[in-house]
Amino acid sequence: MDRKMANRKLIRLSQLKNKLATENLEEIDWVTFGVIVKKVTPQSANNGRTFSIWRLNDLRDLRECVSLFLFGEVHKEHWKTDQGTV
Repeated sequence: MDRKMANRKLIRLSQLKNKLATENLEEIDWVTFGVIVKKVTPQSANNGRTFSIWRLNDLRDLRECVSLFLFGEVHKEHWKTDQGTV
């Protein structure tokens, strides 16, 4: 993990909103980790394609969640991922 994180900045999900407002994250090589705390049943978009919505949290502040929308091949590959997965 140390090798993979070398020269990268860890930004906790609970800090992401504040960091997006105060820093230019496009100029930083950053990474975040999240736990799937809620999965919504797959939905159909107006175009008929199916997508998933996950709510992610870093378990530091349970009030701060990030919604992740999965479309296309990402949805097909990961929609069965279990809640609680990091």
